[in-house]
Amino acid sequence: MSLEEFENTPDKKTKRYLLMRSITDLGMGLIYTGVGLLILFSKQLNFSNDFTGSTPAKIFAVLVIIYGSWRLYRGIQKNYLR
Repeated sequence: MSLEEFENTPDKKTKRYLLMRSITDLGMGLIYTGVGLLILFSKQLNFSNDFTGSTPAKIFAVLVIIYGSWRLYRGIQKNYLR
């Protein structure tokens, strides 16, 4: 949904719903991306344990960053009613 369509939505309840979904997607996208980056760069940040140095942790971090990026994209696009 484009910004013009969002602003021209006559129903206030729908506008509040779209705004809430957008804010939730943006916030969760930032959290997921941040956690993925934290795991991925744990050695450089001197935050190291058995899990963060392993190969499955790196794979998990990349998947979390991809999912977080998708949530950010979805929050920016606002295509919830289609």
